[in-house]
Amino acid sequence: MEIRIDELQRQDKYKLLIGCIIPRPIAWVTSQDGKGVINAAPFSYFNVASIEPMMVSVAVMRKPGSIRKDTAQNIVETGEFVVNMVDIHNVDAVNQTSADYPPQVSEVDALGLAVAPSSVVAVPRLLASRIHFECKLHQVVELGSPTTSDLIIGEVVHVHVADELYRAGRIDAHAFAPVSRLAGHTYATLGDLFDRPRPVYEPDPASK
Repeated sequence: MEIRIDELQRQDKYKLLIGCIIPRPIAWVTSQDGKGVINAAPFSYFNVASIEPMMVSVAVMRKPGSIRKDTAQNIVETGEFVVNMVDIHNVDAVNQTSADYPPQVSEVDALGLAVAPSSVVAVPRLLASRIHFECKLHQVVELGSPTTSDLIIGEVVHVHVADELYRAGRIDAHAFAPVSRLAGHTYATLGDLFDRPRPVYEPDPASK
């Protein structure tokens, strides 16, 4: 099948992307505005952006009229946020925070989510998560014309990992039990794991 992008409506493009690019990790982002109202919201357009410096990226779609969502607005305003990782134990709470709360209402307060102070940034982290990335805003890339999305690139300045998840210098994936996003209302757990060692290129001796 050949699909012409210029013939697709916005919703069709959305369905195509979220149906094909799966599974997607979920960033449960906490941010706060200048008045200290704490926002918590999940985003599945999330991934690693760089190792050195250590950076992550989160894309936040804008509301109709090119209006920034609370998360993006808070991050632009304060320059800080926390990515709280999503697992099988907190996914129901994560889903609850996806509702469209008004800016003056904190999802954390409304849902009674427990928080703890971060070590470097002022934004608190969610205790329902067992891995937290404290981030300083590095750059916001506005996508679309007019702008339809804010691609937020954050530098990770501190990491919290629960002791039971960190073994022999690496994250135990089974103990972490991460949850990813598929299309529609569907989520996925980790599933089977398998290894494929990276090959080493060896030139053909006959070609020398």
